[in-house]
Amino acid sequence: MKNNKSILIVIGALASTITSVNAQSKFEGAYGQVGIGYESVSPSTSTTLTYGGSNIPTSIGLNNSNSFAGTATLGYTFAVTKDFMLGFGGEYSPIESQKQNISINLLGQSVPAGSYQKKNSYNFFLSPGLMVGTDALAYAKVGYTGASFDTGGDTTNYTGYSLGLGYKQIITGGLYGFGEVNYASYGNQTSSQSTVVSGNILRMSVTSSANVTNILLGLGYKF
Repeated sequence: MKNNKSILIVIGALASTITSVNAQSKFEGAYGQVGIGYESVSPSTSTTLTYGGSNIPTSIGLNNSNSFAGTATLGYTFAVTKDFMLGFGGEYSPIESQKQNISINLLGQSVPAGSYQKKNSYNFFLSPGLMVGTDALAYAKVGYTGASFDTGGDTTNYTGYSLGLGYKQIITGGLYGFGEVNYASYGNQTSSQSTVVSGNILRMSVTSSANVTNILLGLGYKF
């Protein structure tokens, strides 16, 4: 009888421990989520134009592109301790930004020069987080990101880093809602063109970069 009681006590303690761990790790495991929201693309450029070795004052005019945003994400979260979580994942944004016009300001005149549009952005990230109670997770994101920018048929691929903050809340079972704010900085890309005009070389060099901010709300499922 004593042995049976001891076994029951051990089994009860193990069951209690397992239940406690599960209650503290509702976000541990694989997950998928979809978010929608708002995005702002802020490009910048610096331009050099020379003719026959002489500089010609010039600049490129660009407006921010503000539009609808959406992402699909797959990832996995580990429980480092009962309160500290560490995740990793990848996300893809198939929605194209709104087109914005490009103009070249040359010798006091503004000349139309097509448009730009961000496409096919992606992000690979690490995500440390802290449990808030047993049903919520506050987390940060840091990652490597890339995107394509189309300028009238010419496509330039940019890469850079990303940062984010978010909050997840269990709704029922593995279903949760989330909100995020994300920032991406795409590094410089330089392109140049040259042609001969009246026996002199006309050369134009453009260095461009972009910053992107989005705010997302969505639903996810922890498998």
